Amino acid sequence: MTGTAVPPTSVLGQDGPATVPGPVAERRGGLARVGRELRYLIGGLPLSIVAFVVAVAGFAAGVSTVVVWVGVPILAATLRAARGLARVERRSTETVLGRPLPPHHYRTPSGTGLGRMVSSLAEPQSWRDVLHAVAGFPVRLTCFVVGVVWAVAGLGATLALTWMWSLPYDAEFSGLYGLLTGNDSRLVDIGITTVAGIVLLVTLPWVLRLLVAARTGLARGLLTNQSAALRARAVQLAVSRRAAVAAEAQTLRRLERDIHDGPQQRLVRLTMDLEAVTRRLDDDPARARVLVAEALEQSREALTELRALSRGIAPPILADRGLGAALAAAAARSPVEVSLDVALPEGRRPADEVENTAYFVVTEALTNVAKHSAAAHCAVTVTVEGSRRRGDARVVVTVQDDGVGGAHLGKGHGLAGLSDRLSGVDGMLDLSSPPGGPTVLTATIPLLEDDEGSA
Repeated sequence: MTGTAVPPTSVLGQDGPATVPGPVAERRGGLARVGRELRYLIGGLPLSIVAFVVAVAGFAAGVSTVVVWVGVPILAATLRAARGLARVERRSTETVLGRPLPPHHYRTPSGTGLGRMVSSLAEPQSWRDVLHAVAGFPVRLTCFVVGVVWAVAGLGATLALTWMWSLPYDAEFSGLYGLLTGNDSRLVDIGITTVAGIVLLVTLPWVLRLLVAARTGLARGLLTNQSAALRARAVQLAVSRRAAVAAEAQTLRRLERDIHDGPQQRLVRLTMDLEAVTRRLDDDPARARVLVAEALEQSREALTELRALSRGIAPPILADRGLGAALAAAAARSPVEVSLDVALPEGRRPADEVENTAYFVVTEALTNVAKHSAAAHCAVTVTVEGSRRRGDARVVVTVQDDGVGGAHLGKGHGLAGLSDRLSGVDGMLDLSSPPGGPTVLTATIPLLEDDEGSA
């Protein structure tokens, strides 16, 4: 019986042979991890000093002057600075761990001016950031000292043979060997120092791992709040679901009204003309031919109106060839000159909901440009930003025209339904349209976690 020989450095996975790292690769990976963890611990000290000074000084100054209201902006600025420093700490922690931290949540302050500033002082996660800045200073300082001393002492002791010979020998201080045995032997003392250094270097990865675990544990405990994030997410989903239902109902009502007022009336007229043709076909062929010509014209106009109404619905080309081809077709139909730039990952299509929403945003925006902007040119860009590994990957759609500006998202406006439509897929809409232009519409659509796409 014959078989296929598999190299000892390979295993068979679900998708075929997969290479297993050999001893050399594992050692390189271990050294890279030690270097990464040392950088994490060393870089944490200056960050902790800045965070500690900002938190303590800002809190003390703010609390001491809050009675005259001067402390309110000081405390608000302190919380804002602590939030920014916490963002840096989260990024560095995720880098050293190689995976995202649990989510956190900041409440959106309400009101304007001083009221908004006071409202920001009641934000729990910001105060947790301040607490982390204060409590994290001794932790990060200890991690820095232990990690650096352990690494430097281990390296220096291991290389004792290269430098201890150059030191003047003092018989009264004969080193560790002399203290233990009462005998003087510089060679033995160098050997003991070298062995101690090797032990320090061998144990360095485990020591660094413990120090990193202490610092990342503090960050996980104070800079993340999964329960609050989940509660906020539940509220957001409930709001977006209601918005999506309202947008869908509004779209259906508009579609029903447009079909009733347009194609349905033409089809009724077409039916009546065809009935008249059947009555006049034998006794008045000339009149029948005129009615047939009118019926053909009615059918063409009905078909044109149905095509116009279907532009807000996903066309077959979107499912067959993807978002880029569908947007190219929509741009070709626009009466305004459109430059299109679609930069999506090769061989990995977004989910159907994402493609449909992006297509609807662009077609609705192009319709608004053609009707209201008096623009000569429109630029449409579609890109993917963020990272799937971090969970913040998103499709960003930008539509910019050189028209007169003045567009808004008020009720009854052509763009009013876009915000609700985007809320249904957890997206966001931003519109900048000062008088005189230009108008820039930006839609952000998160990529779904289970979005595998298709080749």
